[in-house]
Amino acid sequence: MADIRILLNDRSVGELKPLDSGQYRARDTQLKGFYVVVGKRTKTFTVQGDLRKDGRRVASISVRIGDTSAMSTREARAIAKSHLAQITKGEHPGPKAVNSPTPRESPSLGNCEFKERQDAALKGVTLQQAWERYRDAHLVRKGRSAGTIEGYRDHVERLFKDWLDLPLQILADAPAKVIARHDEITKEHGPYIANGSMRTLRAVYNHARKAHRHLPTDNPASAVDWNSELRRSTAMGIHDLPGWFQQVAALPNPMRREFHLFSLLSGSRPTALMEAKPHHLDLRRRVLHIPRPKGGADRAFDIPLSRQMVMCLLRVIRFGQHFYPHEANQWLFPAESDSGHLAEQKEARHILAKWGNDLRQTFRTLATSAGVSEFDARLLMNHAIPGVNAGYISRHKLLEHHLRAQQQAISDTMFGSIGELTRKDEAVRSWLSPRATRRALDGARMAA
Repeated sequence: MADIRILLNDRSVGELKPLDSGQYRARDTQLKGFYVVVGKRTKTFTVQGDLRKDGRRVASISVRIGDTSAMSTREARAIAKSHLAQITKGEHPGPKAVNSPTPRESPSLGNCEFKERQDAALKGVTLQQAWERYRDAHLVRKGRSAGTIEGYRDHVERLFKDWLDLPLQILADAPAKVIARHDEITKEHGPYIANGSMRTLRAVYNHARKAHRHLPTDNPASAVDWNSELRRSTAMGIHDLPGWFQQVAALPNPMRREFHLFSLLSGSRPTALMEAKPHHLDLRRRVLHIPRPKGGADRAFDIPLSRQMVMCLLRVIRFGQHFYPHEANQWLFPAESDSGHLAEQKEARHILAKWGNDLRQTFRTLATSAGVSEFDARLLMNHAIPGVNAGYISRHKLLEHHLRAQQQAISDTMFGSIGELTRKDEAVRSWLSPRATRRALDGARMAA
């Protein structure tokens, strides 16, 4: 029977029909040199490649990986990638070679040279060195936000802590090691963190390879079977807002109340708002400038302010000047923290059911209820605009009138949902009614 080409996986391998006599190969359509030898009674994972020296082919070797009944296709593919990486460097993968020269027989793989190459690999760039270079030369230089850099750092220095002194060459030669770590992180920390950590490893490796061309082209993270990631929907609907407003009104800290409200009204990421400064606010133009959002300084943008958003920020300024006079000179949302600004927006869920990214999703959901198009909602949230025409759109030309009108429509929809709460609910009335801020500050002064 002639050889065939299929995508090798557990199902397709299981369906391969044995022969009454002889054998044939089922070659993988994804990984060149990886195949299954199908005989009368056995199916064997095998890898084949050409040993080269100075660009010249020295010998062709095939290496038996294992019986299909004893290992999964995923495991065999990872081992195949490791073997191919060694063959590409002129190294023999192991003692299981079939019809292949031993190191003593091969002019390109003498025992001394084999050990020299092993020693050289061990002296290669480590994960720690590659990460520091990626952080300084890529993330910092391109102006990525502190939150983004911290996310990468957490992956490398916490989840890969025991690999920091390990040369990337070793990880490249042992993708099964990376697969096992992905499985381990999935089990202990969840599928999303596991996938995120592997994306970080992939990025660090690819960046390191620009300066270290001896590293194999196959990224070790490419061997991972990624976990499915479903978009999490924690948005509120229009009927959920009255209860949420009552919960926010009951919070004792006025700065946290206003922060959560402004997060809802703007749909902005919490970290970007926490780092806002007084000079970023232009009340004459009715915009709040966000200089370093997710994506760095290149993604800087202005948030158009509705009337409700302006009132919220005016309360923020007055409360900040009273409770945190020193910190308020530098931060729009001041707090008693090491940084001087609000540093943690999380609340206990039984106290405040929705905060942070929940409010960003709510903004996007209620924008539709307000009649705002998906395109305008993306602009307001500083999302990337898909399509070839996106580069021709000048956001600032739409800002002064069109986008502010859309922002106002969303704020009106949100506040319209709470109906008579500002009159009937004492906590909401003491927060949002006219002159409520003055009464609150007067009470605070008298208490002091």
